[in-house]
Amino acid sequence: MRLLFGVCALAAVASATAPRCTAQAGAARGNQDRSTDTLRLSRLQAIAAALTGNGQIEAARQQVGEAAARRVTGNAIPDPQFTAGFDQETSPFAFNGAPSRPVTLGLSIPFPDKFRLNNKIGLADVGNSQANLRLQQQTIALQASATYDSLLVALLHRQNLIDAQKLAQDFLTRTMARFEAGTVAKLDVIQARVTVAQAQNDLISNERDLLNAQASLNRTLGRVVGAPIVPTDTLALPPTLPDSATIETIALQNRQELKALQQLQLGQSATTKLAKEFWIPDVTFGVAKDYSAPGQALFTTGISMPLPLFYWQHARGDIALSQHTESELAATYRDTRAQVTQDVRAAYANASTTMRQVTFLRDELVPSAREAYRVSSTSYSLGGSSALEVITARTALLQAEAQLADALAAANTARADLDRALGLSTTAYGATIR
Repeated sequence: MRLLFGVCALAAVASATAPRCTAQAGAARGNQDRSTDTLRLSRLQAIAAALTGNGQIEAARQQVGEAAARRVTGNAIPDPQFTAGFDQETSPFAFNGAPSRPVTLGLSIPFPDKFRLNNKIGLADVGNSQANLRLQQQTIALQASATYDSLLVALLHRQNLIDAQKLAQDFLTRTMARFEAGTVAKLDVIQARVTVAQAQNDLISNERDLLNAQASLNRTLGRVVGAPIVPTDTLALPPTLPDSATIETIALQNRQELKALQQLQLGQSATTKLAKEFWIPDVTFGVAKDYSAPGQALFTTGISMPLPLFYWQHARGDIALSQHTESELAATYRDTRAQVTQDVRAAYANASTTMRQVTFLRDELVPSAREAYRVSSTSYSLGGSSALEVITARTALLQAEAQLADALAAANTARADLDRALGLSTTAYGATIR
């Protein structure tokens, strides 16, 4: 009978928990399905998603919180000290026979200027962390734009390869017709088949580039690496460049590396002043009462300070260390300022060059290669050109289209890198970095 009751109870518990387990499993599957759904997004959406979902940005954001917590710790007033005891005992733990039972409550407050300097150090630490966060956001925005371009160029290469495969298949069809008519040799048919096989192999190789580009973009966005992505933008010439006469001024005002170093210099200057105040006395307050003796509590007000008998140790030690760190930061700032100037000039030159290359390839090389292929293909159909000439013209066209696709991706990435070098909070594409 007991066994029967036990089985019935187990069945009841199982039936009650089954719907809950099923619901939890369904929710888990739903979350996983949503994380692996096909994502359609533009360049701006990709940058915005990276700025909110990337783990590196979240880590930098937590570092800002850590700096704020360190500031609170540095400005904290020491907790009061409470002591109570049994003095003058004849033996350990002889509480009843202790003639003295003092109770003391003491508080030590540092010199007020030390609070000011510690607060200044904490604010500089927070400012440095905030600058590092903005720098991380700008870096991730550039990375998201570059990986988005890599996916776009892989898709454009695929479309060009599909078109090239159709051209190769059409050429093979015409070559077979002419071979059956006896106007071309068997070698032309073999060459045409090799061209079709090469086109198919290029498409297979392109699949790897697509998968790698999607995985890289997914990681930047903080998504499942294998989730599919469909970009809604197309590769086009990026926005125009700013005036070259103002780029250095803009970069020197906005670059987060310089702002971070400025905050470090402010904090280190306060650290040096704080190190020089090591001998300034702290104010102490206290109240004590001996409960074994009659009378009221006694209060104590005084100061506590070290005696700087060995001041040279401080002057050559912690004070000298802080002063040398100040000089190091000043030298680092000068070098970083020069690096920023060089960086923005190089980024501007790179963007200008790649954009001019896109214009030349789009307006000159690709149309010429397309016309050369059209002429050679038409001439081959009329029996004028050889198969080798058609294959050569097709190869030249495919290379020109591939160069144009690569140049478009390079130009967009270079334009985004220029925004990064300028330290702008709003990119040329309209993405806002907060």
